Amino acid sequence: MTDSLHRNDPDDMRGAIRAFPDHLEEGWSRGAAIASFGLEDDALDGIVLCGMGGSAIGGDLVAGLVGPSSTVPFAVNRGYSLPGWVGEKTLVVVSSYSGGTEETLSAYAEAKRRGSRVLAITSGGDLEADAKSEGFDVVVISGGLQPRAALGYSLGVGLRLAQTLGLADLEDAAFESALEAARSRAQNHDRDEDGNPARDLSRLFEGALPVVYTGVGLLEAVGLRWRTQIHENAKHPAVGNVLPELDHNEIMGFEAGPDAILSTMQVVALRDADDHGQVSKRFDATRVLVEDSVGGWTVLESEGDSRLDRMLSMIQLGDAASFWLAMRKGVDPTPVETIQQLKKTLA
Repeated sequence: MTDSLHRNDPDDMRGAIRAFPDHLEEGWSRGAAIASFGLEDDALDGIVLCGMGGSAIGGDLVAGLVGPSSTVPFAVNRGYSLPGWVGEKTLVVVSSYSGGTEETLSAYAEAKRRGSRVLAITSGGDLEADAKSEGFDVVVISGGLQPRAALGYSLGVGLRLAQTLGLADLEDAAFESALEAARSRAQNHDRDEDGNPARDLSRLFEGALPVVYTGVGLLEAVGLRWRTQIHENAKHPAVGNVLPELDHNEIMGFEAGPDAILSTMQVVALRDADDHGQVSKRFDATRVLVEDSVGGWTVLESEGDSRLDRMLSMIQLGDAASFWLAMRKGVDPTPVETIQQLKKTLA
């Protein structure tokens, strides 16, 4: 596959995935400025992060991480409008990597009209210029990547926000430990040889329909990340759901075929030590009922010494697997021409 790497990855998506720990470290460093914004002094009634695609997923991941400990609601808003409850005491985090995302700028304008507290995370564009002119807090991150490849930057800033506001018990030492583990994984996932777990996993997905299942909580947003990375990097369909909800509906979809579709499905169950005890039982019971109907069922356990570390382990595995799937298919993982065409049509 080595020759095809250079031919099919001219913009070096492989390098961007390998550099995820470096991006995460830089985002964490740049996010240190948040401590001077005085956000912890405000009586916030909630936090809503506005973004789309690769600029929103960092918010989903932070929300999953802080869910068990945060006393302040943390929501992710994908769309043109804000929820009705957002007001002057709400922190609206406006995340647009390019600074020009149509939906996010619309929500940002509404936040200004409502007098909300605003924090912008961007690499530039209209968002940076306007937010600075309005006197809002801004964290500028490095540009030049596809938004999905810049997750480390936005996630690092989001983690620093969570630390500053006390949404989670995230000490500097714990972050550094997770970062070191992420560096080791990045090198392992980059190897173009058998035994690389991400590369081996991509073989399972080739010619198949990946079905990504997680429990509700820490890995829920990771499941979304897996699917969207497979979509954009490998130009390949992927679906997924969350336990326990899928046991109340989706499980019936395996009962009566058609076998031609079910046989293409490769279920990947992403499991974590913090999964609720009943969710763990449901994973096992669901497998017994479904496995014989699909093309395969693979269980992957998150690894690490902390919730952050375990979350990062699954993010990195999915990102790298999507790249290696693109290489197996012989497609360039970087461009998203259909998305760009849609934007032109709407414009």
